[in-house]
Amino acid sequence: MATAAAEGVPATHREEPVRDDVAVETAEEAKEPAEADINELCRDMFSKMATYLTGELTATSEDYKLLENMNKLTSLKYLEMKDIAINISRNLKDLNQKYAGLQPYLDQINVIEEQVAALEQAAYKLDAYSKKLGLIAQSFCIIKFYESIKEIEKASDTGIRRGQKEYPPASLQLHVI
Repeated sequence: MATAAAEGVPATHREEPVRDDVAVETAEEAKEPAEADINELCRDMFSKMATYLTGELTATSEDYKLLENMNKLTSLKYLEMKDIAINISRNLKDLNQKYAGLQPYLDQINVIEEQVAALEQAAYKLDAYSKKLGLIAQSFCIIKFYESIKEIEKASDTGIRRGQKEYPPASLQLHVI
């Protein structure tokens, strides 16, 4: 071989260094698949990609349909709530009108209630006054009674001495009020 290199003839076989390592890997030549296999693999890839994209588009379309249905239901609920709010507003207006119609009567009830309270206070005062007056009248009667008894006692002492038959004299008889 050395002679071939010296003569200018290229060597077809190069000498590789000898190694003791068993772990050395050798590269193999990559082989390209046949043309028919590539076409079949491309068709398979495009078919699977089409299936994937169709599924994604279908899912997105279904999401939009669901969102559309939810919007329709929400719209219907808002219409129902609007009708309910209109009815409540109408009923509230009716109640306010009825309350306005009853307001004069309610004012009269308040005035009557105030008058009853004032009358009740006057009745309590009158009761207390009549009790005081009753006590005063009783006291006055008791005083008059004692005065009459004293006068009777005086007159009896005097009448017995004079020989009067009427006891007590008519002028000193007790008059109950």
